[in-house]
Amino acid sequence: MFCALTFVGVYALLSYLYEQLRTPYKLLKARYFSDTRPTIKERFGDWAAVTGASDGIGKEYAKELARQNINVVLIARNEEKLQAVAKEIAESGADVQTKIVIADFTKGSQVYEHIEKQTANIPISILVNNVGVGKPSSVLKWNQEDTQEIIETNVVAVSHLSRIFFQRMKASKIRGAIVNVGSGWEHQPLPYAAYYAASKAYTRSLTLALCQEAKPYGIHVQLLSPNFVVTKINSYSRKVMKGGLFIPSASAYAKSAVNLLRDEVDETTGYLWHQVQNAVGSVFTWRVRTYVACKLFPKISDIK
Repeated sequence: MFCALTFVGVYALLSYLYEQLRTPYKLLKARYFSDTRPTIKERFGDWAAVTGASDGIGKEYAKELARQNINVVLIARNEEKLQAVAKEIAESGADVQTKIVIADFTKGSQVYEHIEKQTANIPISILVNNVGVGKPSSVLKWNQEDTQEIIETNVVAVSHLSRIFFQRMKASKIRGAIVNVGSGWEHQPLPYAAYYAASKAYTRSLTLALCQEAKPYGIHVQLLSPNFVVTKINSYSRKVMKGGLFIPSASAYAKSAVNLLRDEVDETTGYLWHQVQNAVGSVFTWRVRTYVACKLFPKISDIK
């Protein structure tokens, strides 16, 4: 009996250590034990498309790619905001091109035909599926329109765009990258943000499966799962918007995340202190984490 329990304990410990240390190991190998460390442009090419590029992580990710000499297609529904992002990139001194594509992901299948047409002659080698919405509230308070919007934006968009650009990269023999932005909430149900967490669990499953399908073609697929970041999506909480060690600004987060793409990490929080948070949290079962979230969420939210 003792031997059996010891075996189970050792197996559980090794599984935990593998999950927590595989990313740090890859980073150490890439950054300190490799003869060369190619730039992100050398690894993947010089054109990226970023959805949800008008605000938050998407905006800062696009700007960071530009700083690393990547041309950027900025995709979102607010033209004025996209023009402002393109202007910021131009004024930063980055010697890159930008293109704006207006796309409202709540408008159905025609939006994907529009994106394909607008980018048909651009050799996009990096796709960042960042667009997403979140509404912290009990399911009791959701209506049909808002429910449909979060499904269209968080689930349908990542599905169609992953498929479209995977097929394009394979057909063009581009050894590019697809980055799907999930969330730290993807690992357990989240009361009072049930649809958001569920949509990100879908993103996680889709992305990890796609990673294996794309690998034989030299296409790198990354699941990027941030915890709290100071962005508009978290504006429901003044506590979160104050930031802190575990809650970085969108620019600090994006800089870290882009560097992790450069090092071809396939599954990451994108930020060191988020990785630490997850390492501690994963010691507990998903039921415990859900219970804690249920108690914590109303305390940090300004929405009553």
